[in-house]
Order: sequence, then C-alpha cells, then structure tokens
Amino acid sequence: MMDIEQLLAAVEKTARTGPRWAAYPLPAPLSAEGVERAEAALGFPLPPLLTALYTRTANGGFGPAYGFLPLIGDRTPGGEESAVAQYLALRRDDAEEGAWPWPEGVLPICSLGCGMYSCVDCRSERTTVLLFEPNVGEPELAWYVDKPDLAQWLHAWLDGTAWHCEEAEDEEADMEPWPDFGTRIRPVANGAVSADAGRATRP
Repeated sequence: MMDIEQLLAAVEKTARTGPRWAAYPLPAPLSAEGVERAEAALGFPLPPLLTALYTRTANGGFGPAYGFLPLIGDRTPGGEESAVAQYLALRRDDAEEGAWPWPEGVLPICSLGCGMYSCVDCRSERTTVLLFEPNVGEPELAWYVDKPDLAQWLHAWLDGTAWHCEEAEDEEADMEPWPDFGTRIRPVANGAVSADAGRATRP
C-alpha cells in the first residue's frame, strides 16, 4: 500500500488529469490560515491527512461522485455550501421542526448524490469515514461505516473498488451500521434525542 506521500501524489494526479475536472477547474489549495479558521469555527482539529488534502490538492472539487466540498469559502459549482458551513448549520441549536440530529465531530466532506455524503469522524483515532444515507427514512439508520480510515477510503476511490465507483460491485449493502451514533448526539431531558441539525435529510 502507498505511504501517505505517495497517496497524496496519486490524489493530486487523479484530480488534475480526470476528464470530469476539465469542465470544472480545481480551486486553489487552502492556506494554513484557512485551515485554522475552519478549525476555530468547528471547535475541533482536523485530521492531518484531511488537512493535507485541502492544503496540497485543492479546496474541494476532487474525489469521487460530485467531489469534495470546499472546506470553507465559496460554494461548489452545483451550489452546495462548504463543509464547515454545512456542519455548523446541521449542528445549530435552533433546529427547524422535523430536523434530524447530526453527530458532533462528523464533518461532511464529499457529496455522493441522492442526499448521501461521505463524512469523516474527526473524533475517531483512525479518522473513520462514514456514509450518511438519509433515504432509509430514520436518522438512527442513516449512518454506516464506509472505511475504517480516510487513507483506505482514498485508496478505494483511486483503484476503483469503492462501492460508489462505476466499475465496482455495489458493496453498500455490506456496510456495518455506525455504532456510535447514539452517543454523539445530544439527549434532551425526557430521554429523546434532540434535533441539532438545521436541515432534515441532507447537509
């Protein structure tokens, strides 16, 4: 398996040579100051590999499906807000009626379409990558462990074995539910789960 430097080089090469990116030039990489602003807004540090992707490849626009969200700043070509803006909206206290709870420390990073997102658990030691799949209809059933860590998730995208790659078999059904969902959302006095999210089904 590639080391981290090789992995980052492979990501950058794929990001800048794939046919899709000719239509959507990549934004510039994010500065270290930009990452610091993002972490200050989020209230937690970003994993080193995720930081390296944003500061060495681009501030979003690369990756599988609809690509990485910008960490901060401008919207995507499709009109989606940055990862930080979406996380803060999803976690805000004045939740809209019917909104779903969003777990603390889980940052949406990549839009997969149909309301699905790849998310990094920034509180996990291994930077677990989670799939948020809201189409099941229940918030506690919407979270799955896609890959144990971000490096493995990137490798699967690069070699075409990830479930969301066109050439791969659909492995989504084999994913294990994320066991930590219930411990990462805020309970309310009556024992129910509070709705921290700002939107009901997707970032």
